[in-house]
Amino acid sequence: MKTMKDLRPGQTANVVRVHGEGPVRRRIMDMGITKGVEVRVRKVAPLGDPIELNVRGYELSLRRDDAAMIEIL
Repeated sequence: MKTMKDLRPGQTANVVRVHGEGPVRRRIMDMGITKGVEVRVRKVAPLGDPIELNVRGYELSLRRDDAAMIEIL
């Protein structure tokens, strides 16, 4: 299973599924990361956390632990 944390800056992928349970999963989905949406990695912080993404036309910073819950294609 490939997840969002595996992407490098400049790469694009489509979301297949958001794993996790309860409020964490809901928070990720509330940010606009849902099944079928295209996500592009803009940059990664020097120590690898957080990851800056382009989602639905806006920038979003996401922790690596949260990015590991997002399955991509």
